[in-house]
Amino acid sequence: MNMAARKQGGAAVGQLSDQPRLEACIVLYFRMWCDGPDSQEAVWNDLSMGLGQAHGRATLKTLEQLFAICTEHRRRPLMRHAVGCSCLGADEACFANFVATATEGDREDALLIATLLVRADIAPLITSLASDLGLALKTMLMRGQPMPRAQAPAHATLH
Repeated sequence: MNMAARKQGGAAVGQLSDQPRLEACIVLYFRMWCDGPDSQEAVWNDLSMGLGQAHGRATLKTLEQLFAICTEHRRRPLMRHAVGCSCLGADEACFANFVATATEGDREDALLIATLLVRADIAPLITSLASDLGLALKTMLMRGQPMPRAQAPAHATLH
């Protein structure tokens, strides 16, 4: 992959605070999941607290499957910003839009967006997972669950 493609995917296209709650939540969980075990545990804690143990565990499994399949069958690596960064990257915006579109039931549009992320034969699978994940997160947010608690360490470099 050339460097121009990598930079384009990470280019800031907005601010995370300007995103609807569902999309911002998706971006934060994507960042946290990619950040490692401690942040993954924080995702689990949020899901468990917001959805209860059983539904939270099922949602965590869906999130894991979605990220694993996207990683295994990706067109190119998805670029992300640091957990505590206030910017919204191009790839993050695309991924959040994909999940939100699938959640709204716009299957054809979600499938089209999915083909930007993974091979065409994998698009239906991740669209189904994205819909399930988005609906669970939407439920959690509607119950008044606060946004994910993603804080960058004081010494972190955010870009």
